[in-house]
Amino acid sequence: FLIRPPPGIEEPALASPLWTAVEKPGCSSSIAVSLGPFAYVDCCHFPCSQRLAKLLNDGTQLVTNIQVAADARETQRRAEEDELKRQRLEKLENESKTNQDKFEEITSKWGSAKEKTIPQDLWDLLNQQQQQCALLIEEKNKLISELQQELKSKDDQYVKDLKKQSDDINLLVERMEEQIRNLMKTYHRELTQIEKAFELERRELLSSNKKKWEQAMQAHNAQELENLITRMQKVEEYEKQLNQLRVQDAEEYTTIKIQLENDVQILEQQLQQMKAIYQLNQEKLEYNFQVLKKRDEENTIIKSQQKRKLNRLHDVLNALRMKLAKQIKQFQEENQTLTADYKRIVEQYKDLQRTMRHFAVVDAQKFLEVWLMNEKEAKGLMWKALEADSIIHTQQLGLPWVEPDYWFLDNMGPIVHRKAIRSASKLAQEVMDTAEEGRKEAAPEAGEEVKPPRHISVKSVKHILELLCDESGFLIESKLLGLLQPLERHERSLMRLDAIFAALGIDNEDDVYTLVDFFLKFKAQQVVSSQTQQPREEKRLIKLRAGGGSWDKRPQVKKMMEERDDSKDSEYWEALAHVIPEPKLKVWDSLEAALEKYYSVLSQRSKLLTDLDGLQQQNTELHMLLHQYLTSKVNEELLIPPTHVIELTPP
Repeated sequence: FLIRPPPGIEEPALASPLWTAVEKPGCSSSIAVSLGPFAYVDCCHFPCSQRLAKLLNDGTQLVTNIQVAADARETQRRAEEDELKRQRLEKLENESKTNQDKFEEITSKWGSAKEKTIPQDLWDLLNQQQQQCALLIEEKNKLISELQQELKSKDDQYVKDLKKQSDDINLLVERMEEQIRNLMKTYHRELTQIEKAFELERRELLSSNKKKWEQAMQAHNAQELENLITRMQKVEEYEKQLNQLRVQDAEEYTTIKIQLENDVQILEQQLQQMKAIYQLNQEKLEYNFQVLKKRDEENTIIKSQQKRKLNRLHDVLNALRMKLAKQIKQFQEENQTLTADYKRIVEQYKDLQRTMRHFAVVDAQKFLEVWLMNEKEAKGLMWKALEADSIIHTQQLGLPWVEPDYWFLDNMGPIVHRKAIRSASKLAQEVMDTAEEGRKEAAPEAGEEVKPPRHISVKSVKHILELLCDESGFLIESKLLGLLQPLERHERSLMRLDAIFAALGIDNEDDVYTLVDFFLKFKAQQVVSSQTQQPREEKRLIKLRAGGGSWDKRPQVKKMMEERDDSKDSEYWEALAHVIPEPKLKVWDSLEAALEKYYSVLSQRSKLLTDLDGLQQQNTELHMLLHQYLTSKVNEELLIPPTHVIELTPP
């Protein structure tokens, strides 16, 4: 509040407006503050927190008024300095233009001096040039004296500003010290009042809480007594319920026992019924046997009748054989023709296959070369982009750059997807589920056919697994053998194979094929060693009995090119094309715009430097020309050469 002092209180006489705490008559718990000759605050009408806040706010304003006044003076001084600077620059530009015109006028008259032949005319011209040069120098000296006078006034003003600043600082320190004393006194007084109020409130609160505590203890004791009586009643009630539950459980136990005995009797009756059904089925089988025996006798009679019919058909057969011979001859001729055509078509088909394989290999090679070429070019551009990103981060943005770890960086060549390897137990189950010899291999449950290596057949794998299951019982624990007895043969074989695989460390289908290949090679070596010692006929018998040994004698067929899965190609090339994420591209765009602005500034600066070099070159040429004019031999013939008047300075 910036108001005048109220009546009845004399304002303290201070050399400067300071905070002053005075006691107001009739107000013991508050203070009246006089802000020097400017303001007065009565704190009786405010609460404690408001009084302190008001005191702090007014004190802060009083202290900061000095800074505000200093800032205002500095702002005004800067504005005046800018105006004086503008006027000074304008004056210097006008003076420079005026002196330049005079200098050009003086310089232009030196050329006409060479045309003068009369000494008197030349003397007059030199006097005029000397007067004009003296005027030009006088104006320059006048301008220099004005600038020196202005500089001296600025020095004086600077000393005055320093003195004023020192006075402001002293005033600020005095006000701050006075404010601190007032605040300490006020805080001490308020703290005393707060302590008194707190003590009174504490005594009242203790007496009130003591009365509440006594009332609560009486209520608690009454409640405890009531709870004790209620608990004793509940205990008696729970004992009655337990007795009832014991009687009820005994009755339920008797009922369940009777029911189970009835169930046993019913099961025995069902067993007797099953025995009767079994006896009935046995009698039915004997009856069916008698019926089949009668049918066999009837078939014997029918067989004799068929023999007589067969004799009659022999004659028909002879006639048909003659007709067949003629047709066979005709068919042989047609067969020869068709055989020749078949051989020709087969040769053409083989040539076509060879051509297709050749073109497939060539296309695959070309595809690989084109892939590698495009991949090399794409990865080169990718690494350039990453290098640019690294330079932008480290040199332009000043951030650490971490090389990305993408999945496609280490890839070289077309993407190849490997087929998942099945487990040994899965392969054994699929092989054991196949049909007997001569049938096609059954498809597994997962929808993939069992495809062992070319020199191993599924039949051989199944045969060796069955032998392994029958002959490797010593690898299985006896307890497990006892548990497998109730199972069916197929399930028992699979369980035994699982235990054998676990004992031998066989995990996947490759391990199974390795084991089978080992047994087949061992069998083949035994066959070869026995062939060198037995006769030729016994060798044939061994070949027939070996059965599964024919796989080593099969010709090795050249593997055809597998069809490549190109489902990941588009994703791979898309990932190469977008190695820099979208947020980084936005950062690049912003950086590009900023660099273009920076480039425009540098271009403008380069142009200005070029103009400055041109001006400096012109200035040098003018100095050289003036020096040439002043050092000419013609000046030696003059009474007062220009060198005596004009002071030369090197460029």
